[in-house]
Amino acid sequence: MKIKFIVTAVLMGLVFTTCDINYHQTIPYKKVDFVINFDPLLPEYWPLMAYGGYVYVTGGISGIVLYRVDEWNFVAYDRSCSFDWEEDGSWIKVHPNGIMLIDSMCGSTFNILDGTVIDGPAKWPLREYRTRYDGYQLRVFN
Repeated sequence: MKIKFIVTAVLMGLVFTTCDINYHQTIPYKKVDFVINFDPLLPEYWPLMAYGGYVYVTGGISGIVLYRVDEWNFVAYDRSCSFDWEEDGSWIKVHPNGIMLIDSMCGSTFNILDGTVIDGPAKWPLREYRTRYDGYQLRVFN
């Protein structure tokens, strides 16, 4: 009887567990879906032509930082820090070294390639948005 109860409880826990990619421990969900056309590319997006290039765009909770990893891969993160996203003046920026992101308020640093925490009071990674690039258009969405 006791084993049957335990097995049932475990199975119910598995049924109600979510594996949603849009779930984030601290930063709320906000719909994102836009396209940047690379032919012709507007001047404000020219930095995305080079590997390691980045731009800040509107969208998400606090804006989005787009970063070009290589020829076919881009990453997109919400500019909200997972530690202090509700604070006015808290923005994620590309660190001057160009290889990590930093929060302007709490000083947490994040890996620019996967959004994970490097250092600081933040415990959770940045909210990442999906990207799809076909050589002509970059789509950013969730």
